[in-house]
Amino acid sequence: MHSGLFEQFVLLWVVIDPIGTIPVFVAATAGLTISSQKRIARQAAIFAAAVLLFFLVLGQFLIDALGITLPSFQIAGGIVLFLFALTMIFGTAQAPNNPDSLKREKGDRSDKHDSPAVFPLAVPSLASPGAMLAIVLLTDNNRFSIPEQAVTAAMMLVVLAVAYFLMRMAAPILKIIKPSGAAIVSRVMGMILAAVAVDNIIDAIAGLMGTMG
Repeated sequence: MHSGLFEQFVLLWVVIDPIGTIPVFVAATAGLTISSQKRIARQAAIFAAAVLLFFLVLGQFLIDALGITLPSFQIAGGIVLFLFALTMIFGTAQAPNNPDSLKREKGDRSDKHDSPAVFPLAVPSLASPGAMLAIVLLTDNNRFSIPEQAVTAAMMLVVLAVAYFLMRMAAPILKIIKPSGAAIVSRVMGMILAAVAVDNIIDAIAGLMGTMG
């Protein structure tokens, strides 16, 4: 088990952001029955896991096929994660909450492609661009063995399981922390992610300087 296990868990928690998904879930499932909300929470977690596992398995092959060096990918990834963190800190975007587009009648069996479980919950709320990029970085074949990558995958699934639980408990949790509290938590997570992104860039630059020296 690699030494950066806790750091990786924090990074996965930040980029997947289970707490920040609560207000998105509440807005996206407004007007739905309790059973529909439970089903959508379950589907969102499953879809997000499928997307991230896809990047975990094939992300490295895409990088190798394009001939991208690890330091270059680390720097580019750090920059993207930093920009993503800035959107968490300063952004005010919310999930669409138009009653006409989100409200469903009881027993309605809409196409899953139109379901809020796919958008905005699975993508881009849970399986965000930052999460996709982070999972590729954390399972790089040149730095991590298969068992270590399996541990990372397990941590990712744990975070998604927590996200599922929080979506199931979204309404009472939001009543406690209020939308303003959720916004504060999201911004704190954004600051943590920004620091992790900068650290990633510094490590990559240090590695490049070491090879040049």
